[in-house]
Amino acid sequence: MRAAVIERFGELPVVRERDEPKADSANVIEVTAAPLNPVDLSIATGKFYAGTPPLPYVPGGEGIGHPRSGVPADRVYFRAAPPNGALAERAVANGQTVPLPEQVSDGVAAALGTPGIAAYLAMTRRAQLQPGETVLVLGASGVLGSIAVQVAKLIGAGRVIAAARDDRALARAKDLGADATVDLKQIEGLTERIREASRGQLQVVIDPIWGAAAVAALEAMSPLGRFVQLGQAAGPEATVKSATVRGRYLSILGYGSFLVPWEEQVVAYRRLVEYAAAGKIKVEVEVLPLEAAPDAWKRQATSPHRKLVLSPRVEPKR
Repeated sequence: MRAAVIERFGELPVVRERDEPKADSANVIEVTAAPLNPVDLSIATGKFYAGTPPLPYVPGGEGIGHPRSGVPADRVYFRAAPPNGALAERAVANGQTVPLPEQVSDGVAAALGTPGIAAYLAMTRRAQLQPGETVLVLGASGVLGSIAVQVAKLIGAGRVIAAARDDRALARAKDLGADATVDLKQIEGLTERIREASRGQLQVVIDPIWGAAAVAALEAMSPLGRFVQLGQAAGPEATVKSATVRGRYLSILGYGSFLVPWEEQVVAYRRLVEYAAAGKIKVEVEVLPLEAAPDAWKRQATSPHRKLVLSPRVEPKR
């Protein structure tokens, strides 16, 4: 079978023939779509904090496909069992699957996995957003951020502010329901611009970027605000003043799906799929042939502002 294979840590995947996965047929999935996620690139460095599979291995922690043991109409979202990841014609599911409705395409279903679940649970499980509250989404140009903007509106936020460096993404955020936008290209004066956009009331911040923008957002928050940190796209460090946090009784809350029970992730994913089936959530998706894995890998490293999805069923361009 064809598969994208990590042969050495720190290098691009190589698309080549690989032996069929040796597993119970009930767990073998005929893959139709597999999204690329930042965590896939982190694991492939060989330095991922949660460990790495033995070399060589097929990357891809999640995907869409048909269980080999099921009827042809069956289609599921699945979590893959390393070293037989989703970037292949066939993968091995780790037992975690969710049936999918026909109204949602493979690409969208794939995009709603890792970033969608994180956006939804960061807003509900960690921030515990209350109806009418104001939410700021940093990094709203990314897939997670754009989903977070829409989720905030759908679950009752009174005002949603999208912040990003990309002008096109900010315009799209307005189309997706954001009430205001903030440009992150200029850090000077950012706290004041956030306060203006939030009209002086900011209860929740969803932050997948960290860095200087996160510090500015913390300084703009209202008393008892909840700041949910779930990524470091702008850098791994930020200098936060003690008085900023204690003076307004702020909560800085970490989020990582690795520590969330699968049952709760299923509930979140199903809700997102329901929203997508009803046309209430939109995600920018680009579906590429499996052979494009090396190029897609490089693009993912530079934040493509859309979900890159690889499919063994898409023919490469000649």
